[in-house]
Amino acid sequence: MTIDKSQIRNAATVIVLRDRFDAPRILMGQRGAKAVFMPNKFVFPGGAVDSGDAHVPLAAPLPDTCAARLQEDADPSLAHALAVAAIRELWEETGLILGKPGRWDTPPPPDWHSFAATGHVPHAAALQFTFRALTPPGRPRRFDARFFLVDADEIASDLDDFGAASDELSHLQWVPLSEARSFDMPFITEVVMAEVEARARDRTPPDSVPFFKNNDEESLFMRLRGHKMPD
Repeated sequence: MTIDKSQIRNAATVIVLRDRFDAPRILMGQRGAKAVFMPNKFVFPGGAVDSGDAHVPLAAPLPDTCAARLQEDADPSLAHALAVAAIRELWEETGLILGKPGRWDTPPPPDWHSFAATGHVPHAAALQFTFRALTPPGRPRRFDARFFLVDADEIASDLDDFGAASDELSHLQWVPLSEARSFDMPFITEVVMAEVEARARDRTPPDSVPFFKNNDEESLFMRLRGHKMPD
């Protein structure tokens, strides 16, 4: 049996790491009790890619290494949209701005109006592709999720001001990395957490990116190393 890709949505998740060299903390929130996907669980900000994300301009693109790894075993055109989705979801769910001061050359899409009103353009150069996971079959919703790590120093807004956040996540808080595993979180978040712990004090990209590819026949653990970028 092959994967019905029409039932799998591409998604982007952002792991914001604060005070990484002293006492690392990560930003997490709790999903609602009535949520169809992972109710009550503590998660990182993130969500599905929207159709308009592919057309949103970036002040700076993803690093070449990250873009190459996102393009491996995927539609190459998705890399830009995934970066945009990560920044949009971070803004919508936490009110934090990953962007650079600037004006939009074209009117922003409706779901970017509030972001643009802050006087910023989304900026992807600080995102580091860290993990990829495909939701196993049989779940109410399935996502092909890419996890991005970003240093909190790259955030353009007050790290403790969540006033512009939607109500999709509650109890937004900076969780000490050493205490995060005591929270009720999805299994895959725990797996990603191990990768974050290993990379907390290292800004350089990993040698490869783990990919949990749960298809309808078997679960595969792969490593994404990326291909050579075209000249």
